[in-house]
Amino acid sequence: MTDKKLRIILINYRFFVSGGPERYMFNVIDLLESKGHEVIPFSIKHKINAPSKYEKYFMSPVGKKNEIYFGDQEKTNPSTILKLFFRMYYSFEAKKKLTKLIEDVKPDLIYVLYYQNKISPSIFDAAKKMNIPVVHRISDFGQICANVQFFRPKQKDVCERCMKGSKINAVVNKCVYDSYVYSALKAGSMAMAEHVFKIWNKIDAVVIPSAFTLKKFAEYGFPKHKLNYVPTFFNFNIKPDDATIEYKPFALFIGRVEKEKGLGTLIEAFLNTKMHLKVIGFSNTGFDEELKAYIKDKPHNIEFLGRKNFPEIVPYLQTCAFTVVPSECYDNFPNTILESYGFKKPVIATRIGSLIDMVDEGETGLLFNWKDHYHLREKAEILLSNMELCEEYGENGYQKVLNEYSEEAHYNKLIAIFYAVLQKQQKTIGV
Repeated sequence: MTDKKLRIILINYRFFVSGGPERYMFNVIDLLESKGHEVIPFSIKHKINAPSKYEKYFMSPVGKKNEIYFGDQEKTNPSTILKLFFRMYYSFEAKKKLTKLIEDVKPDLIYVLYYQNKISPSIFDAAKKMNIPVVHRISDFGQICANVQFFRPKQKDVCERCMKGSKINAVVNKCVYDSYVYSALKAGSMAMAEHVFKIWNKIDAVVIPSAFTLKKFAEYGFPKHKLNYVPTFFNFNIKPDDATIEYKPFALFIGRVEKEKGLGTLIEAFLNTKMHLKVIGFSNTGFDEELKAYIKDKPHNIEFLGRKNFPEIVPYLQTCAFTVVPSECYDNFPNTILESYGFKKPVIATRIGSLIDMVDEGETGLLFNWKDHYHLREKAEILLSNMELCEEYGENGYQKVLNEYSEEAHYNKLIAIFYAVLQKQQKTIGV
């Protein structure tokens, strides 16, 4: 069994790169295929999807085939609203199309990445109906938190009320788009998936990239014997062979420019100082424009560079002194940290959640207290005044990637789970 080449259906709601989760998707497809396995994608049709001969099996778009985020949807269109509802709760289209794909390609197993809100829990029924085992990679807290980050947008604080109590808390606090309606829809879909459709019973194994996230799912009550810690890996193919690593005196942020990502704290730390900061990213809420307006007439060396694809980001990773991950919510496993280490750059991060595990204080970077911009400023000053220290921490981070976050380590852990699930299934059906 352990040398069998597998045919794997990989499910994700996007088949194009919009962030870290999709970078992982394409990286793991390349990794599995390099080992001789066949990966068959199942996703949603979109104008910017990567080409695939299996696109005919993909689900129809919710809107006009060009929406990327929920905020892009035309929410006044009755057809769009109805489709969004079924995708959140139970899509018969998803079940039917995945069943057809299973019948035609006869996979050994299904590897589910992100399905919530866009594809629906019906995929698990399709898999069980066809007797195909399922491994699900969980990369956020969306199974147990309506906000997916344990963060209350209005109060701007960390919140575990839904994990420890009723999902009604999400509605009371308007955790989804600051709306009672959207919060109720999301909380309802989560409760239905867990208690009515019982999807946990239909998942054979769970892969979680963060030890902190795994701990939270165990606390919530997810079956511990199904939980597996498998860290994300750094894909060295994204790094140019001739990449010259320099340490120029500027800090770099890469990601969503939103409140929960700590951009307010980050800007305050660099405002009214001579320190240079470059911000690469976008906002779905207009928060980036708020920040630009806020600093307009104040002394600063802050540049907002907007949204960039990864090849455009690479030169900044090559030349920055360090990157900053100032999150004020529970991040799961930010790819930015791995990418920083891969380019031999240290990281300054918030002392919260999984970031504590990923950044080794005084070895691969520095940690600062939650929402404390004075403390962040102090840490930034330490590194910007000492490029030799940046180089030392960066080299340590690079070694951490090689030892803990390598492709081979990820593959060995992941494929062992796949084979174990298949062996268990064979014993169950008496093969």
